Amino acid sequence: MQIIADLHTHTLCASHAFHTLLEMAAAAGAMGYRALAMTDHAPAMPDAPHAWHFGNFSALPRAIGPVAMLYGAEVNVMDTKGGLDLPDSLLRGMDWVVASIHSPCVPGLLTEREATRLWLGVAENPYVDCIGHSEQQHYKYDYDLVTKAFAKNNKVVEINGNSFFVRRDGVPNMRALLRACRENGCRIALDSDAHSIRQMQENMAALIALIEEENFPQELVVNASAAALVAELRRHGRACAEEIGGILL
Repeated sequence: MQIIADLHTHTLCASHAFHTLLEMAAAAGAMGYRALAMTDHAPAMPDAPHAWHFGNFSALPRAIGPVAMLYGAEVNVMDTKGGLDLPDSLLRGMDWVVASIHSPCVPGLLTEREATRLWLGVAENPYVDCIGHSEQQHYKYDYDLVTKAFAKNNKVVEINGNSFFVRRDGVPNMRALLRACRENGCRIALDSDAHSIRQMQENMAALIALIEEENFPQELVVNASAAALVAELRRHGRACAEEIGGILL
């Protein structure tokens, strides 16, 4: 399978990442990627940029070299109702929004019932595009029930390459999550969640191996072709869809 875009990456706008936007884009171009999403951590994370960062994307170019750029955020789910740490007024203008659970924002463990309720709440948010690293063992949920809701509400489920290194307890859950997505027609993205160029270069191989082992259909992978990515942006009503389409197609 060929991956043409990485839809979850970070820059040193958060101090636990290590490269600038220009450096990440140049590395993506050298890897042959045609698009890259910058999704820095939203403000509830301890070292995240200020909310103003996410309201100033007009300062940035739509393409950097050969790479079409998507600008968004990795927002934090803050409660079991699916509340997020950025307002809809900002989220609606973004290109790509990943919603994830991070322990500093939802401290402690969740029961499966609580985690299921959390993700069902997120599924109803019209400004969330992608569900980030949700295979985490501490926040395990009803994959069958929730992926049906994700599919109904056009939420892309991310399979996260960084989890093989920093969330290893959840890696066995990836297979169950993939199978639920396949059974329920839920689209996925294979993402590096890179906090460095090295991670962007190295984090994808295990994901490709995994979906090949699971015989996951390529037509459900939104970053497996330029046409699929543009179609997904259009499906989500993102204003950038036509501009990105003009670059990629």
